Amino acid sequence: MQNTENLQTPPNNIDAERAVLGSILLDSTGRNSDRVIDLCLTSHISENSFYDLRNSVVFSKMLEMNRHSKPIDAVTIMEELSVSGKLEAIGGAAYIQTLIDKVATTAHAEHYIQILRQKELRRTMINNARKIIANCYDETGHPDAGALLGDAEKKFLELNGNDDKSMPWDKAVTLSFENIDKMFSSDGHSLQGLPTGLTFLDEKLQGLKESEMIVIAARPSVGKTSLAMNIAECCALGENLDRKPFHGEHNRKHPVLIFSLEMPVEALSKRMISGRAGINIWRLNRALYSSKDRGQLTQNLFRATDDLKKAPIYVDDAAWLDIMDMRARARRWKKSHNIELIVIDYLQLIHCSEGARQGRVIEVSMISQQVKAMAKELKVPVIVLSQLSRANEQRGDKTEKPKLSDLRDSGAIEQDADVVFLLRRPSRNSKDPESDDKRLAIIDIAKNRNGETGEVRVNFDGELTRFSDRPLEKDNDDDDSSEKAPAQAPIQGNFRIKGGMESDDAYGI
Repeated sequence: MQNTENLQTPPNNIDAERAVLGSILLDSTGRNSDRVIDLCLTSHISENSFYDLRNSVVFSKMLEMNRHSKPIDAVTIMEELSVSGKLEAIGGAAYIQTLIDKVATTAHAEHYIQILRQKELRRTMINNARKIIANCYDETGHPDAGALLGDAEKKFLELNGNDDKSMPWDKAVTLSFENIDKMFSSDGHSLQGLPTGLTFLDEKLQGLKESEMIVIAARPSVGKTSLAMNIAECCALGENLDRKPFHGEHNRKHPVLIFSLEMPVEALSKRMISGRAGINIWRLNRALYSSKDRGQLTQNLFRATDDLKKAPIYVDDAAWLDIMDMRARARRWKKSHNIELIVIDYLQLIHCSEGARQGRVIEVSMISQQVKAMAKELKVPVIVLSQLSRANEQRGDKTEKPKLSDLRDSGAIEQDADVVFLLRRPSRNSKDPESDDKRLAIIDIAKNRNGETGEVRVNFDGELTRFSDRPLEKDNDDDDSSEKAPAQAPIQGNFRIKGGMESDDAYGI
């Protein structure tokens, strides 16, 4: 049996290996020249993933060139291999040309990569099994069968993980202590994550924390894109929407990456400029501003443009992106620009080739899992916009308040998300008791894995697509008493006060 096993060829697919290498070379002529090699890195492909030694040598050189930001094409790879004395060993220029001839398009590169990964996994399992069998026969060198079993379990369990190294427990405890200690010594303004620019929202969230997936969900045209863009603008400029710098370490500029699958970058920048300048583009186009107003607005326009030019905002407006392609692009942006916040507009426009054949629910579930994985891998907060179903409009509730179960297409979004905002505007529902308030918008923090939940009432200016803090409101009592309860409880430290007590109700405790 041992001899028969040794005669068997380990699992491999040479055609798929060449197709991957050919896709990398062919990709050099496209708009995103690093897409395929980034997909390889996302899938943890290394030179050991290739069974054919020639392919392993070529890919190793490609990785080296990628690390040094060198372009990868037929000419450059041949030059690099020639300089290192390896070109003739792999078959010369003719072999490189066969790699390019192997593929007509890079569209199926992800499929080829998955074939490589599967074959490598099988070979690794075979090698581990052989080592375990050899150790089982070696009773002198491995007298303890229990230890041998533990080692075998460890080897196979490691195959299920990835190359990321978890933080040691003692270091994690130390960092957590330092963060808690900062809160004790802070003046009440310290946030654990990036600020949103909305005071009461920041108070509940304690900022947008790294590795978190934050979902902003709403029905169409309610303002979810506007809210996300307002947050992105504030983070990128290190100041709130009133141009006041944030407290402490957050008053610096934080690089933001926006995947705008719905709007082109020109439309997005135009919206940001007009909002920051206080200009209604529709009124401006129709000459509804007076000449006196136009003078001031022109100054505001130049100031807003100058501010946003300096903002570290990067927009990828490619349509119909595959989620694995998006992860690869995000990794590239993170590496080159140290991205600290990612915004995706919006989830239902992302494609997942692997899950597409299994139905929309499965596809969205896989997309949601990959978005969360991207947040953890890059250690940045990821804001992803999502549509709500019509279920809230069919329940008969006058306020049509949405629930987590209304998230469209898949319950996995609710499960994977760390924070979920359910955004609504009462003025859009004539039956709502507050429908007369045209400026009122309600951000319902329906889920917050690491903090408070509850509603935050803000103002929304539809003409400028701008959110802002809503002043504390007072009840209009008939007796005109001087003591009136605020609509949003006052802040003391990091707590809201209810009846003179620190309230834990919003935490669900």
